[in-house]
Amino acid sequence: MADVAPAPTTVDAFLAWAADQPGRYELEDGRAVAVAPERLGHVLAKTGSFDALAAAVAAAGLPCRALPDGAAVRIDARTLYEPDALVFCGDSPARDARAIVAPVIVVEVVSPGTGRRDHHEKLIGYSSVPGIEHYLIVYAETRVLVHHARRGGEIATHILHGGLLRLDPPGLDLAVEDLFGGPA
Repeated sequence: MADVAPAPTTVDAFLAWAADQPGRYELEDGRAVAVAPERLGHVLAKTGSFDALAAAVAAAGLPCRALPDGAAVRIDARTLYEPDALVFCGDSPARDARAIVAPVIVVEVVSPGTGRRDHHEKLIGYSSVPGIEHYLIVYAETRVLVHHARRGGEIATHILHGGLLRLDPPGLDLAVEDLFGGPA
C-alpha cells in the first residue's frame, strides 16, 4: 500500500475526496492510504468470512446484519478503516451512509504487506471504538484466525486453527474453517 498526497486530514474531508478517486483508500491519522489490489486467496477469505457471518446472523435470528467490504468504520476524526467484513446490530443506517457507526464485529484478512497494520494500527484503532466486541484477523494461507475479544476493560486474544467460534455479544456461533474461504 502506498500513501497518496495530497490527502485530506479529516474523515469528512476524506469521504468527499475519496468519492472522486479511482481505486480504494482508507484514512489513517489524516493520511489517505491506497488499498492494494487483492489476490484470489484474499478475496476467497473475505467472501468466506462474510458468508459465515451472514449465515450465523441468520441462524441466530438476531437483529443484526453482516456486510462485506465497502462499509467503512470511523475510528476517530482522522481515521477511517474499511474492514473486509463486519457485523452491526440494531437499526440499519441510512442507505447513503458511508460508514457504520457501531459495528460489533470487524474482520480483516491479511495480505502480503498488511500484517503490521492489521496487528498494530488497526488493532489499536478498532479497540478504541467502544461497540466493537470482536476483531478477527484471518490468515487465509496458513488457516489461522487471531480473535481479539473485548472482555470488560481488557482485550483477550485467542489464536484458532479450527473448531467452533462463539462471538458473544451478539450471540453468534460459526466454524472457524468457514472464515478461510474454502479448503486449503
